[in-house]
Amino acid sequence: MKKLTAFIFFCAASLGLCAQKSSDKSTGAKSEPLANSLLWKISGHGLAHPSYLFGTMHILCADDAQLSDSLEFVIRTTDKVYFEIDMDNMMEMMGALRYIRMNGNQKLADLLSEGDYKKVKDYFTKNPSMVPFSMMEKFKPYFIASLLSEQKMDCPQKDGMEQVIMTYAKKKGKEIKGLETAAFQASIFDSIPYKTQADQLVKMIDSIDVKSSDDTDLEDVYRSQDLTKIQEMVMKEDDINQSLDLLLYNRNKNWAVKINDIIQSTPCLFAVGAAHLPGDLGVINLLKKQGYTLTPVKHAPMNKNTQVAKK
Repeated sequence: MKKLTAFIFFCAASLGLCAQKSSDKSTGAKSEPLANSLLWKISGHGLAHPSYLFGTMHILCADDAQLSDSLEFVIRTTDKVYFEIDMDNMMEMMGALRYIRMNGNQKLADLLSEGDYKKVKDYFTKNPSMVPFSMMEKFKPYFIASLLSEQKMDCPQKDGMEQVIMTYAKKKGKEIKGLETAAFQASIFDSIPYKTQADQLVKMIDSIDVKSSDDTDLEDVYRSQDLTKIQEMVMKEDDINQSLDLLLYNRNKNWAVKINDIIQSTPCLFAVGAAHLPGDLGVINLLKKQGYTLTPVKHAPMNKNTQVAKK
């Protein structure tokens, strides 16, 4: 279930996961390999000023969640920063908490066999998270999976690229916006049966100590900025492939339309999960089809020593 973890880290912002495959199963996979960069310039098609697209990883070890000179330049020279949801809207973010729970007062125990439920409960008893298991029992299983994935990361402090970008953007007086709402994201997750989510959570726990020949460290892939590899990791998991249209491709199409409308009048940075960028139905290619030129920009994140020296 490492690919499920890839979805958690590379796709949805508010609840932590992504999923649904196109009815044409080739559309997401067959496209020209992209240059290894997370940062892309959007120009042409009558734009007076360029806008930019950046692929994020929602949970990172803090040492890896760093800006680059080029990303700082982009933030300074654009007017607004768009994330998947408006992360600077406290009402929106607090409101997102009410979507964590399953509808209908359902509990995890209602979805799993007695043995599988005990397996999940025993895991979190031995590996407690910030949230007590008694509270987790009513959470959507994909959200529980996101907590498990973060817990597995081998570093004392974690951060997300969105938070790092937002902190710098606010320091520079930039407006923060969202491409969609937390309520919309929650409605997508509710479209995937809770039983399916719960079964995938069990598989994820079963695979924690299982090593395979294709195991790849997610952070290493993100550091390499290899969008093609990120796409491959997301699409390898059969369980996830049953859900890619709903949570990845359809959202990409909606965002491409919104981005087109926004950048006609305002230069912006759009920072979304990296898995949304590559592929024929990725945001990069969808913007190209609208007539824009997408150019990779060198993104070399600074280490903390460099940041201290700059201050």
